[in-house]
Amino acid sequence: MTTQKNAPVDRGCAVAVIIFILGLGTLLPWNFFITATEYFDDRLKGTPSSYGTTPVANGTTPVTNGTTPVTKDYEFASFMTLLAQLPLLLFTLANSFLYQRIREKVRIAVSLVSILCLFLLTAIMVKVPMQPDSFFSITMATIWFINSFGAVLQGSLFGLVGMLPPKYSTLFMSGQGLAGIFAALASLLSILSKTDKASAALGYFITPCVATLLTLLSYLLLPHLEFARFYFEKSQSHHGQLATPNEPLESADKEKEALANGDLNGYNNEPIITNGDFEASGTKQTDSHTRSSVLAVFKKVWVMALCVTCVLAVTLSVFPAVTVKVKSVYGNKEWDRYFLCVCCFIVFNVMDLIGRSVTSMVQWPSKRSRLFPVLVVSRVVFIPLIMLCKTDNRQYLPVLFSHDIAFVAIMTLFAVSNGYLICLCMSYAPQLVRSKDCETAGALMTFFLALGLSLGAALSFLLRNLL
Repeated sequence: MTTQKNAPVDRGCAVAVIIFILGLGTLLPWNFFITATEYFDDRLKGTPSSYGTTPVANGTTPVTNGTTPVTKDYEFASFMTLLAQLPLLLFTLANSFLYQRIREKVRIAVSLVSILCLFLLTAIMVKVPMQPDSFFSITMATIWFINSFGAVLQGSLFGLVGMLPPKYSTLFMSGQGLAGIFAALASLLSILSKTDKASAALGYFITPCVATLLTLLSYLLLPHLEFARFYFEKSQSHHGQLATPNEPLESADKEKEALANGDLNGYNNEPIITNGDFEASGTKQTDSHTRSSVLAVFKKVWVMALCVTCVLAVTLSVFPAVTVKVKSVYGNKEWDRYFLCVCCFIVFNVMDLIGRSVTSMVQWPSKRSRLFPVLVVSRVVFIPLIMLCKTDNRQYLPVLFSHDIAFVAIMTLFAVSNGYLICLCMSYAPQLVRSKDCETAGALMTFFLALGLSLGAALSFLLRNLL
């Protein structure tokens, strides 16, 4: 959809700013929880602290040799990753049912209000004394529900943004790409505040509350802007002419159209020309109104589908479950406070954004190159590289990369390759099918992307125990 000549002007870029904010808001839950891993681990140690944690009873932390407490390993990062990604997989499967029966406005508004309430609950819990087991259970339930609402919100907003000109999809994806950096910077500021741990954590979790409230207000304002209203009404009238009583239109269709162009979880590429390959090869593409079966489309995109699954399975298997355990070689208490935030989360999110941005200038290897899946599979090497970095309480593997610079270098290549290859996978898939099958290809890629996230989260349990 291109900007129409008779369309009103986006005055003051108000719609552009709102779309950017909406993109930022969709990935706040995931990023704010993974960046706060140190806070959650501290609460789960079960010792009295400024957070108000009560001493552990009922044998949760047994005593060895009569003096030394042994802290229970909750494997928080692995459980958090799994419970954050499973909702995306489940709601990808349930999209057709959910989107057909619940209006878009209800889905978005209820999701944002629910996310706001759950962030408020998390902020309040900072000051509430609680046993580690109870804290862990409540936090896991919060992560599950907040990411479930986040999955619904993301899918619904993809459909909404799809009604606007293409540049607004780019702005939406830019907002999603910056969500991780925003969370990491909020964490860094809370550390720099020099306040006690409880006050720093409280300030940190209040930040996404304010951001989510701003996202909700921005969404409510959007339909009242002339520019946005023009395209929303135009899209509704267009679909109203095409729809029949036996063929209800679902907003999930718009989401899949956006996903077919590489839009998911902050990954986006330039608009794709889907018919070029047929013309270049001399094969005449028929203008049939019938769409290919799902199996027929899968046979054309299966390489990209497996590639996107592999890339994300590798990434989520070690990030953040293993990377958050890496320690600085210097042993400086002041630097230790900043090490994880800077060298893990800020480096990953900035480099991932750079990797995605590079695809707008360079797309190599080509979609039919045999080198492409080789590069994807080669990312498996990052698993042992990261596992061989310096961590405490190792039982099986030695430390080969103890220096902080080595860890930063590995994380840089790890993040850049993640953003670059995911973006190429999501943008190449629609180019391999007819234009009328792009929607099906996008839906398939969405499913395999969510599958990769879930597989990686499950694999992280094993890798943590192999350290």
